[in-house]
Amino acid sequence: MFDKIVIANRGEIALRILRACRELGIKVVAVHSDVDRDLKHVRLADESVCIGPAASSESYLNIPAIISAAEVTDAEAIHPGYGFLSENADFSEKVKQSGFVFIGPEADTIRLMGDKISAKKAMQAAGIPCVPGNGEPLDDNNDHNLKLAREIGYPIIIKASGGGGGRGMRTVHTEAALINAISLTKAEAASAFGNATVYMEKFLEDPRHIEFQVLADAHGNAVHLGERDCSMQRRHQKVVEEAPAPGVTEEQRRTMGELCAKACRDIGYLGAGTFEFLYEKGNFYFIEMNTRVQVEHPVTEMVTGFDIVKEQLRIAYGLPLSITQEQVKIQGHAIECRLNAEDPKTFMPCPGTINQFHMPGGPGIRCETHIYNGYKVPPYYDSMIGKLIAHGEHRGSAIARMNTALSEIIIDGIKTNIPLQKEIMSDTGFIEGQRNIHYLEKLLGIH
Repeated sequence: MFDKIVIANRGEIALRILRACRELGIKVVAVHSDVDRDLKHVRLADESVCIGPAASSESYLNIPAIISAAEVTDAEAIHPGYGFLSENADFSEKVKQSGFVFIGPEADTIRLMGDKISAKKAMQAAGIPCVPGNGEPLDDNNDHNLKLAREIGYPIIIKASGGGGGRGMRTVHTEAALINAISLTKAEAASAFGNATVYMEKFLEDPRHIEFQVLADAHGNAVHLGERDCSMQRRHQKVVEEAPAPGVTEEQRRTMGELCAKACRDIGYLGAGTFEFLYEKGNFYFIEMNTRVQVEHPVTEMVTGFDIVKEQLRIAYGLPLSITQEQVKIQGHAIECRLNAEDPKTFMPCPGTINQFHMPGGPGIRCETHIYNGYKVPPYYDSMIGKLIAHGEHRGSAIARMNTALSEIIIDGIKTNIPLQKEIMSDTGFIEGQRNIHYLEKLLGIH
């Protein structure tokens, strides 16, 4: 196994990776911005290196600084976590060119799956169902684009090929709005992603968001760990995730999971990844693949008993998967609530000092967070400060345990979204499992 790795991230995922490394006897180098010196994983790491000022562009997105940190500490590999550089093919390539191991897929695979058009073509070739659409870049031929939209049928959605994180998408309900929507999405895509390419597909009006967790090694092995439901979203950002997905049958799980594992083998995938689908009227439609560990990976770990981050490290070192598909059994139900430092009504970020923090406990409760008494939440990064996970023998017991945990947790000194999470856990629609990706926004009165 590796002797030492660099964790090129911050917050709860950096701490999660550190814990996996400790179990495997791997030394850890924490890189951090100058305002992140007091992060918990920085304090616990074997070594730490300051890689720049607070701005992400000058620290956590600074590729030369991160690689230099690996060089001066004699590390062997770099784990990117999620966000920041985790799905940056150039970073993966430069890490490898510098003589280090990138704990994730090959650069070519990241590029293939990072572009939604090429990813869709690859998935169609692998036999995975995709959302109806043209699957080709839209040009400036207005007549052709109007004809395409009529063939697909309104409503349609215009998507940025290089988009992500809920940005670069625009829904069109009428022919009169189409041309302007294409122009606006192209401009937004060029500004946000440096790539103005957009494409068109059918807008599903009542879908759920369901994703499959996969692991693949360099020896031709690939497995799936079942599915998660991530339909509780606000502005395309996930708020609550759970596994398994309510209403998905064992046969559907097996069929779609095996297709995802086959797709991994077809494209030569390496590491942990997630196939994301829209699910409507019993049908799955591929939308994208995330070529990294997910924020919501703990719910899958709770129902399967497997450590996804440790598998990432094993795979990157060249070892075969430690599990077979036959060993994957779904046990019980798990729910994850994201904890954000934000106003629960306006959703504005609320940085500041945490005066008091009390972590909940009890059977089936897991709390993943980097905060502690006296920790100052900085204003420079994503507002997520942790994740609360509850596991029970069935969905009802998981919800009950989550309600108890949310009533126990104390985060004093800043505003958080805990009141919102309590509201969701008590909502009849959520409890009954009758909701789609638009449900939470309707519940909150967001249009």
